[in-house]
Amino acid sequence: MNPPSARARLLLTAAAAVTLAGVAVGYTALRSASGADVVTGPVTGARLQVVSDGVLSFVSRDDPTGPREVTGERCDRAYAAGGTVSCLRPMSALNAGELVVFDSTLQRRLRTVPLQGIPNRTRVSESGRMVSWTEFVEGHSYTSGSFSTNTGILDLKTGDVLWSLEYFTSMKDGVPVVAPDTNFWGVTFAADDNRFYVSMSTGGKRFLMRGDFRAMRMEVIAENVECPSLSPDGTRIAFKAAVNGDPAQGWRLSTMDLASGVVVPLAETRSVDDQPAWLDDDTVAYAIRRDEAASDVWAVPADGSGTPRLLVPAASSPATLEPPADRPHR
Repeated sequence: MNPPSARARLLLTAAAAVTLAGVAVGYTALRSASGADVVTGPVTGARLQVVSDGVLSFVSRDDPTGPREVTGERCDRAYAAGGTVSCLRPMSALNAGELVVFDSTLQRRLRTVPLQGIPNRTRVSESGRMVSWTEFVEGHSYTSGSFSTNTGILDLKTGDVLWSLEYFTSMKDGVPVVAPDTNFWGVTFAADDNRFYVSMSTGGKRFLMRGDFRAMRMEVIAENVECPSLSPDGTRIAFKAAVNGDPAQGWRLSTMDLASGVVVPLAETRSVDDQPAWLDDDTVAYAIRRDEAASDVWAVPADGSGTPRLLVPAASSPATLEPPADRPHR
């Protein structure tokens, strides 16, 4: 394990490692790749946040295939919860990127974290306090045996940045994992802002880890679980499971009950290479690529019943938002 002073060295304060800047958001009149009309005023009622044509956008929960509100914020991946919005975007041809964190109005930039790789996954805890990101340091696909990722966590309350989960102690069957080929990706947070779940690969296998942020410790609790997403009630994980344990054969969208370990394959039988998102306790949303440049957001019941339905065309990174008066950041 790391010595007690490791946390002080590895968790850098915002003053030393993160920049603050104000940002103004403009609304742009566009037509999306799907042909959907774009409005310049806010979408009212319950909303979904998505990335549409490479920019942060909003649609109505009641009419997700209809008009959408497009902001001026460019994102490759995004998420929102608890009054906090996270946005991952590349910054140069060398694949350097950044994590930008906004308040719910997008009028105030809370943090900017510089990245060195290709932005890939991001999540925000229910309270809006904790923000995670994953970037590809080498490679650009989880099907490759040579990919390398880096996953970090930002604590907005303390301003601390954990630059890599590799600094945590990882355990499997009571034994520390010390292999040089470990990779971590796809954090999802529990409601207490301390526990989290994340994928780990080592020795050609993929595992679900349960983490303790304060203790800087993670342990394996299941195998063949990638890109986990914790349900709103905290009882289930939605995830992608490699078909026959082989990512080259694609992934099956599934859920797992954390208490029993029972896995339920969902009705979506196409390969889902995405970190799913829960719209509510009964519905899971995810992106399906149409081609290299475009994807659509689909939804499916979380109990294995029903059939997939197109939720938001020409979009990705779905996140359920509270009604327009978002609760303030805590």
